[in-house]
Amino acid sequence: MLGPPPYTLAVPTFAFRSLTTLAARAALGGPRETALATLIAVRLAAGAAPPSPLAPPLRAARAEAARTWLSSVALPAPVRAAIGKLVDASAGNDDRTIVAALEKVTDVTAPALTKGARSELDRLAARFGG
Repeated sequence: MLGPPPYTLAVPTFAFRSLTTLAARAALGGPRETALATLIAVRLAAGAAPPSPLAPPLRAARAEAARTWLSSVALPAPVRAAIGKLVDASAGNDDRTIVAALEKVTDVTAPALTKGARSELDRLAARFGG
């Protein structure tokens, strides 16, 4: 059997399937809002991750939009603070700050995360070298 033609594109993969599934299946209210806020924050952080980060002005605009959305979501104070720091860090260029904020989000949301979702956050941190 022959392989794919040389001009075919690779099939894209989504890095946060478990976290998305968690958000979709979580109970309405706190658990779902925590999962959704975590998903938004880690997607912003992924936009800053090597090997091909988004342009800084685009990351700053995305972070600003996320801050606006987060202001309308009911989250526990520790979760809100950790996610806010990750959103802010994703707009910058300091990988260590992003990794530290990502680790804090992982710690604060650990009770609500599934094993697969936590693994996805750990893989994202590894992309930054953390």
